[in-house]
Amino acid sequence: MAHDPIAPATLKPIQLLGLNGLRLAGESAGNPTHVPVVLLHGGGQTRHAWASTAIRLAEAGYYALAYDARGHGDSAWSECGDYSPEALIGDLRAVTSRLSARPILVGASMGGLTLMVALGEAEEDYARALVLVDIAARLEASGVARVLEFMRAHTSGFATLDEAVDAVAAYNPHRPRPRGTEGLRKNLRHRDGRWYWHWDPRFLDHATRTQAGEALIQQERRENAARRIRVPTLLVRGGSSDVVSPAGARALQELIPHAELADVAEAGHMVAGDRNDLFSEAVIAFLHCHAPPHQSA
Repeated sequence: MAHDPIAPATLKPIQLLGLNGLRLAGESAGNPTHVPVVLLHGGGQTRHAWASTAIRLAEAGYYALAYDARGHGDSAWSECGDYSPEALIGDLRAVTSRLSARPILVGASMGGLTLMVALGEAEEDYARALVLVDIAARLEASGVARVLEFMRAHTSGFATLDEAVDAVAAYNPHRPRPRGTEGLRKNLRHRDGRWYWHWDPRFLDHATRTQAGEALIQQERRENAARRIRVPTLLVRGGSSDVVSPAGARALQELIPHAELADVAEAGHMVAGDRNDLFSEAVIAFLHCHAPPHQSA
């Protein structure tokens, strides 16, 4: 049966409610009656990390929905500083419970850890498919430490936007340096004469663990959850990632035997930002095979 042509996609701001009514800021693209794809960003990022991917998903026939995690971007900060896995999972369940159909779930880094545990520990499969973006049950301690060190190093802010660009370029030396500061400005807020990342520094109280590589969710819990994941699963790994190694990818496939793997060349841990073209193509090909955009609920 033929479907109506898909109009050019645009991003629209939306407001969502998380656990206990916490306000979450989001953006959507596509037809809300089509299969929803919920996109969860990494720690210290915002929904804007998914802008290009959301457009591509909408143009492929899906309803894309990305939101700022609690304490990030334009979402509310937790009054008591609760950025635990349980709080993040609670926000996810609150958002997905209000959708008209079972969603596809896509998560990068922190977002992927949240999804892995949320699905693995759930009593029912409330998602159609799962896409993990450079995150797995086994992580490389040195790569995790580098991410956390980058976040901790700049909690005092930057004197200028160019200084922030320099910091990001130093962390991602393989990515072309941006020509301007407009894209980065979305992740920063200006106050007291300095530019600060727009996330609650108390988040680091949960992101940091005493054991190397035990970021946010400990490995034993990640592995136990992964073993219980039954929905179609894709791991998209950055070819030069220092967080998920080839061995870590193979270990995930041992835990989730049906999981598929896509390596994105010339991409590091921030796969969608490094090579969004190749990333989006891999995700859409997987979804069209396992969860077509007009599939019934």
